[in-house]
Amino acid sequence: MAHGGDIPEVKYEYLDHTADVQLHAWGDSLEEAFEQCATSMFGYMTTDYNTVEMKEEKEVEAEGDDLMGLLFHFLDEWLFVFSADAFFIPRKIVITEFDKENFKIKSVGYGEEFDIKKHPQGTEVKAITYSNMQIYDKEGQHEVFVIIDI
Repeated sequence: MAHGGDIPEVKYEYLDHTADVQLHAWGDSLEEAFEQCATSMFGYMTTDYNTVEMKEEKEVEAEGDDLMGLLFHFLDEWLFVFSADAFFIPRKIVITEFDKENFKIKSVGYGEEFDIKKHPQGTEVKAITYSNMQIYDKEGQHEVFVIIDI
């Protein structure tokens, strides 16, 4: 039988903090809502998104077990491209293949390397979350809600 002694006095607490922002994006199709959601994430990372020029392109593929997993991985893959690939920031993202039955996406982003001298820094996005994620895909309503950790 393990015996680690007395349980120590509690010397911690849980504090609320605002380290999240919710992205809400919509479009004429679910594809466009996904594109807009990814674009909104990058728009949050600079205070003047119009300074981003479409000089280069990067391809991103993602897959999931369902639509929410697909949206999560789609955004997460784009965030990885920014974080790991010379800080590439796309000004426009186009989904070239959207397979809603097998939950796969292929996309292309058009942008450039993030340059603090050119692009005013906004808020860093640390992670995508599943928290309160919502996807609506029906006639007249194609929208997504995603909370990102900042």
